[in-house]
Amino acid sequence: MELVTQQGQKASILGLAAQPQLDVTSISMAFAAGINYFFFYSLEYDNFLNGLKALLKEKREQLLVATGSENRDINSLRRYLDSVRHRLDVDGVDVFFIEYVSPSDDSKQVQAILEELRSQQEKGLIRYVGVTTHNRPIALDTIERDRCDVLMHRYNMAHRKAEEDVLPKAHQADIPVVAFTCTRWGSLLTKHPNWQMQPPTAADCYRYVLGHPAVSLALTAPKTRQQLEENLSVLHASPLSPEEVAHLQKYGDLIYGTGQDAFDTQWA
Repeated sequence: MELVTQQGQKASILGLAAQPQLDVTSISMAFAAGINYFFFYSLEYDNFLNGLKALLKEKREQLLVATGSENRDINSLRRYLDSVRHRLDVDGVDVFFIEYVSPSDDSKQVQAILEELRSQQEKGLIRYVGVTTHNRPIALDTIERDRCDVLMHRYNMAHRKAEEDVLPKAHQADIPVVAFTCTRWGSLLTKHPNWQMQPPTAADCYRYVLGHPAVSLALTAPKTRQQLEENLSVLHASPLSPEEVAHLQKYGDLIYGTGQDAFDTQWA
């Protein structure tokens, strides 16, 4: 399966995620450069949503609007979906994720939410049902049970264990993967004291993630227009060489450390 716009255009390999610092014009700038996938966690990102709404007015069929909710209450989820449609003045969204499915979730509750999303899909209010998780066993179960159309999963040069199981299984099942935390919350961009060379750039991080055939797109969340301009270079960059991949993996190993001391490492 491929993520495509209403016009049938494939999703861009880079998707723009909302940041409160981005100005309104960054949305149209990203689209002009080749981004057609726009993601937001909530309706609190006024600049992002105002820019996206203006773009949707003229280019709706050329865009993929993606959002989701951590809420496990079906009525709250319905209200959020309705609020999104009203806020952006659209009939429906392209991708809707049940977000951050974790070991603490009630499996029956998660299943009920997925069934609700399928119901909204049948009504034409959602085009693709998605699941977001950091947890690899949950991601594998989701893939094996065919519970979603698209999987959003953490993957970067430090967190590479998804390469062993999740990504190959998703690729085999033809479920597109949206990679997030590609810069590991920016920590991959900060030079490690035991690293003698320059640290990777954000573009390097996205290129690494996009090198895996299971990954359909990588989410980028620049805070400034300058960062956005730098990240847009990924859209036209050549694939990394095997030597570059190995180099970045060595750096990722340093940044990952023991993998036992923080939320962002406890699920490898």
